[in-house]
Amino acid sequence: CVSCGKSFRWSSELLIHQRVHTRDRPYECTQCGKSFTHSSHLSTHQRTHLGVRPYKCTDCGKSFGYSSSFLKHQRIHTGEKPYQCPHCGKSFSDSSVLIRHQRIH
Repeated sequence: CVSCGKSFRWSSELLIHQRVHTRDRPYECTQCGKSFTHSSHLSTHQRTHLGVRPYKCTDCGKSFGYSSSFLKHQRIHTGEKPYQCPHCGKSFSDSSVLIRHQRIH
């Protein structure tokens, strides 16, 4: 990439990467007009309009449209807290809560 120096194995990967620099978002949602750099991101977004929630928690039955939301939810049941404050050692299940916590230090 002439803009940042990053290298790619395939020219198609370089073309997709260059959208970061050009802000080109060729995939547009016909429902709301939001645009995306990747067709897969548009497909995932369209679930919000269709109400599709393919990720279901076997512990409580709650379902999610995004795998990231589902994985974050599972930490409620597992008690996993992978984000630790480097200042005091307190752990959190959500990175955004850790970031908010760090402001007190």
